[in-house]
Amino acid sequence: MSTALSMPPTQAGSKVPVRITGLSGQEKAAIIVRLLISEGAELPLSGLSGNTQSDLVHQMAKLHHVDQPTVLAVVEEFLASFDATGLSFPGALEGALSLMESHVSDETSSQIRRRAGLVAHVDPWARIGELETEDLLPILERESIEIGAVILSKLKVAVAAELLGMMPGERARRITYAVSLTNEISPVVVLNIGRSIAEQLDMTVEREFDVNPVDRVGAILNFSPAATRDDVLAGLEQTDAEFAEQVRKAIFTFANIPERVGPLDVPKFTRDVDPEQLITALAGAEGENEVVVEFILSNMSKRMAETLREEMEERGNVKEKDAETAMTAVVIAIRELVDSGDINLIVEEEDEE
Repeated sequence: MSTALSMPPTQAGSKVPVRITGLSGQEKAAIIVRLLISEGAELPLSGLSGNTQSDLVHQMAKLHHVDQPTVLAVVEEFLASFDATGLSFPGALEGALSLMESHVSDETSSQIRRRAGLVAHVDPWARIGELETEDLLPILERESIEIGAVILSKLKVAVAAELLGMMPGERARRITYAVSLTNEISPVVVLNIGRSIAEQLDMTVEREFDVNPVDRVGAILNFSPAATRDDVLAGLEQTDAEFAEQVRKAIFTFANIPERVGPLDVPKFTRDVDPEQLITALAGAEGENEVVVEFILSNMSKRMAETLREEMEERGNVKEKDAETAMTAVVIAIRELVDSGDINLIVEEEDEE
């Protein structure tokens, strides 16, 4: 291969752009790429157009051998050109997003695309296909049977099968049948369906709290003094009776033990409660809480129940504050067993209208 190098005169200390004659720009690019690959560099060549990738491969196939002086000259010219140019940034927002794809969150990328009207330039089904089945199920439940059929058709077979198993039998059968009617749907319609779903995902509000308001308020009132709890619930009933009723159902207190804890689970939580606290709670129970005492004692061994009764009598009168603290300790023990999965609370059935 014959090449000629020319170096124009320059001032001392300045970098001289080396000019190489006899090599085309494509051949020089092939040399640079081959050198970088031999050094183990990972080049994002897939981002180039198909024609550019094809031309590059053909140029590399033609260059059988390039001597070291020529390689060094090509590298010097490339570096000189780089020094003169600096950095090249994508001229369009989509290009910038592609460049930063692995450095920004999906939510940020989606927001930028939505605000700039770029949603149409990306494949929405690729994003939808990456969702977990728990996230896909609500989409299938709120969309029509026909849209559901399109969604299932675009998902991986294993994912679609799992989703069918998570849906009620009747709806699963209807969506499955509708899949057989999707052959005539045009690609444009399928793409528009995907864009619509992607836009819904983009509009999903990011929430700070994982637990819904009813459960949060219920958890707080669980460990509040009875007087405070009753006062708050009375106020809620005046402000929002429906919310107050939901909170009442979410609350689990000492008084709720007989209706929410199974008889076989009584020995489990009584073992986890400090014996002194358990005796204090039982001895200090009055009014409606006396039913709780009988429930607990009647669902443990007779020997243990008799022992507790004797200790309750020896304890005598218990201050209301001490009794409430002890009852809270019992509730906490039950809650911890529920959280660990060792026991399950009985769910109150909704009243039929």
